[in-house]
Amino acid sequence: MRAPYRGQRAYMYGQAPGIVEGEERLPWRGRAGRTLRRWLELEEEAFYSTFFCASVTRCYPGRAPSGRGDRMPTPREQELCQFWRDWELELLRPRLVVTVGGLALRRLLGLSQLTECIGCRFEVEGVPVVPLPHPSGASSWPNVPANRRRLDTALRLVRDELALIETRPVPGTVTSD
Repeated sequence: MRAPYRGQRAYMYGQAPGIVEGEERLPWRGRAGRTLRRWLELEEEAFYSTFFCASVTRCYPGRAPSGRGDRMPTPREQELCQFWRDWELELLRPRLVVTVGGLALRRLLGLSQLTECIGCRFEVEGVPVVPLPHPSGASSWPNVPANRRRLDTALRLVRDELALIETRPVPGTVTSD
């Protein structure tokens, strides 16, 4: 696998890196990453070449007190890392943003109802945003039949948007006929 990746035109925005990501110094490396790539039908090379991966917080928050999944970053931790997201979006000018999980959805779009948003397409400053649920094994959300249909719709939206990326001009640029 080659690294670092450059020129990704899509931005994936998740909650926080996990233990495996910290060890391997590459996002979406653990079980959730494998699930996410399977959902998107992308091999590793294609996934990392397509998506610039970022997260609400930039370091592993630790295990949840319940022992199930990772701890939710505190509001202060989230605020401290927002600077990075804002600058990344400004510098990268992605043509698609995919939020992964409820926290990323709340932080980027201000929406709190994950289930109702899955399968929908939003826009931020002219850039399409497609929310996905978190692919964590700790979540039973994708196992509910109605949710699975929503997920299938959302994944189709992501694939459709990725197919349009090469034909869609970069936001803020002038095109000539």
